[in-house]
Formats: sequence, C-alpha cells, structure tokens
Amino acid sequence: MPGGRLTQQERQQIALGLADDLAYAEIARRLDRPTSTITREVMRNGGPLAYRADLAHRATEHRAHRRREAAPKGQAAPPQAHGRDAEAVRAYVEVFTTLLMQSGLPKMTSRVLAHLYTTDAGSLTASELVQHLQVSPASISKAVTLLESQGLIRRERDERRRESYVVDNDVWYTGMIAAAKSHAQLAETARQGVSVLGADSPAAARLEGIARFVDFVGEGMTRAAEQAREVLYAKPEPPR
Repeated sequence: MPGGRLTQQERQQIALGLADDLAYAEIARRLDRPTSTITREVMRNGGPLAYRADLAHRATEHRAHRRREAAPKGQAAPPQAHGRDAEAVRAYVEVFTTLLMQSGLPKMTSRVLAHLYTTDAGSLTASELVQHLQVSPASISKAVTLLESQGLIRRERDERRRESYVVDNDVWYTGMIAAAKSHAQLAETARQGVSVLGADSPAAARLEGIARFVDFVGEGMTRAAEQAREVLYAKPEPPR
C-alpha cells in the first residue's frame, strides 16, 4: 500500500466514493490505502455528509503549516509514551473530536474532552490544555464549564492548589445519572401540561406520550448505568 499524505486527486476519489455511498473499506481498496486512513480523512473533514475534497486538502495544508510554525527549530519532536506514533495519535484525536461534535458538543468543548480522554493521566490543567490546543485561556474556561455542567469532567486540586480537569470511569456514570434526572424533569413538566391543557385534549395526549416515553428511557438509563458500574468497574475481592 502507498504511504505518505493523501493527494488532491485521491481526495477527489474519496468524495466521489462517498457520493456513491461506498463504504470506507471499498474506497480504501480502490485507492490501495488502509481503511483507517480513509476513515480519519473523512471524519476530520466534516464527516461523510459534508466532506469536500478541495476544502479537505486546504485544511490539511493549513494544519501542516501550523505544526511547522509551532515546532521549535532544530528540535526533534519529543518521543511518545508506549512507542506511539505521534501522527497517528494526532489523527485519532481529530477523529474522536469529530465524533463528539456529531453528538452535539461544540467544537472547542469536543477538543478539550477528546484530549482529556486520550491522556494517560486522565487529567490536565488549564495551562496544559491551552498549550496542547493552542487556544486562549478563555476558550478553555468556557469549554470546561460546559463539560462540568454536564457531568462529563470534574475538578481536582493538587497539593500546590493547582486545578486540574479530570475524566475517569465515574464521570460517565455521573453523566448518565444526570441525563436520567433530566429525563425525569422533562416527564414531570410534560405531565404538568396535561392538566393545564385538559386531559381529554389531543395536546394533552401528546404530552402524556412524551412523559411515558422519557420516563421509560430515563429508568432504563439508570438501570444500565448502575449495572455497568457494578459489572465493569467492580474491584476484585482480596484473596483469602
């Protein structure tokens, strides 16, 4: 398989393949490229519905230019832990960020969360996030405030009173429980509308249907979160 960066012609072939509803694996086969290369290329450039070959090519050149400017002259990139490929890690973080954006998170919030998830420590300070993402402290502050409000991260202070933002196993559990509570609040509000609009009215029937649906979903989320926490994160019993 050929290596190196994708050419503009290859990106045009990717765009044509997406327009024909071809799978990533089939596009990769036609270009003699790994499927992971095509997946990263598409996901970091708008996803299958918004991918444009010319925009993707310009964006790649822009990213490469920014990395050259950011890299200190005469210094090699620091070695990656666990023998990781720095370029592969960067591309993966971009793919992860794109998926988080598609789930509804803003771009900067998604970038922060993706970087937190892909650090071995599972935590970064605000200054570390500023350095990693090359953005302003205000941008980081806004992003972490949103993530914290949704229960996706938490704050910790070390012995030097430095504040870090942390993701761990319990964060997902907490986020799921918070989402379930939000569903319960929606159900309660919908049922309040039933009495206001008249129990026999079509509008009230619609609201009652909403309440029943989100009640069912919320209860299922709570049960699933509790079961997953118990099964996946249970500490092994000490040997007797």
